[in-house]
Amino acid sequence: MLVLCCAVAFTVLPLTQAQAASKAKAAKVAAKATSKGTVAKGTSARKAKVVSSRASKVRSRHVVRRAPARPSFGQVYGLRSTADELDLQSSVALVVDQDTDQVVFSKNPNAVLPIASITKLMTALVVTEAGLPLDEMLTVTAQDAAVRAGSRRQLLAGASLSRGEMLHLALMASENRAAYLLGRTYPGGMSRFVEAMNAKARALGMHDTRYVEPTGLSSDNQSSAHDLALLVRAASLHPILGELSTSHDTVVPVGKRQVQFLNTNGLVRNQEWDIGLQKTGYISAAGRCLVMQTELAGRKFIMVLLDSAGKYSRIGDAERLRKWVSETTALLPGLPRVPSVNAAPRELGALKPAVMPSLPAMPALQTLAVQPL
Repeated sequence: MLVLCCAVAFTVLPLTQAQAASKAKAAKVAAKATSKGTVAKGTSARKAKVVSSRASKVRSRHVVRRAPARPSFGQVYGLRSTADELDLQSSVALVVDQDTDQVVFSKNPNAVLPIASITKLMTALVVTEAGLPLDEMLTVTAQDAAVRAGSRRQLLAGASLSRGEMLHLALMASENRAAYLLGRTYPGGMSRFVEAMNAKARALGMHDTRYVEPTGLSSDNQSSAHDLALLVRAASLHPILGELSTSHDTVVPVGKRQVQFLNTNGLVRNQEWDIGLQKTGYISAAGRCLVMQTELAGRKFIMVLLDSAGKYSRIGDAERLRKWVSETTALLPGLPRVPSVNAAPRELGALKPAVMPSLPAMPALQTLAVQPL
């Protein structure tokens, strides 16, 4: 009996090895054939499908799945569902004639929302009006470098640039570390700088506006389109801010390399636009934002777009507004009758205070540093 068992064991073992070798060979052939888009001769389609399925499972183990995007404040409060005659994708829109202060187009102009890197326009205004020397050299410290850059092009600890160059990067390329450094090196330090930002907002009549830091990474930096129009008008009185914010690019030394920084607003390179001042912004809490001072049909207009949904929607909305204002203004001798949501055409200074309260800060959305385009 013992001999018989041994014989059986001896007979089964070679058969198992042969099967294993055969299956391995078949799998190898099937995988090779599948990669070429055909099934090799002698290999069944079912075996090829099994091998392909196994390969997909292996690949899926190495895929890093992105977390779903956090909703913006505008989404949470239902502002994106507000309809308008131009079918804009932005929750908030405002167009104002800069010379007459007359509101040409408005959509939720008093809603108070996070403004992302639009914050840097106030940062630049405070620095400029403080009369600080623009040729003074400033060095990026480890404290500055700890601020999230938001893009591949970034200032590194040890980089030394003039205050004017830092101002240029903050406005044109929305460089967070440059903006933070400008606040840190203000007389009295960061706390005094934030106080100066809020004091300037009050002086301009920006009663719906609050700043807590100079970069815009915090969702606690909040304002309304009405207030931001006042800010753009004040900033446009300083030619240097217009020049720096609308330049196409600049190259600065970062360590041993020369790094090119680009303007985050592609419209400055569009010949159909005549932009005198601009600033973009983006964090998840704010959506895509854009403010501009631009000339259309021979008139200067201030344009504000907040909480645009997609990556290019603020550009699309700006184009819709440009074409509509240009075409309508060309037909009528005076300012046109315009489509308006939540506000009739009127003077900017006559706009009422916010029709909705300042939205509460949402802890989960605080200091989200996504690319500030």
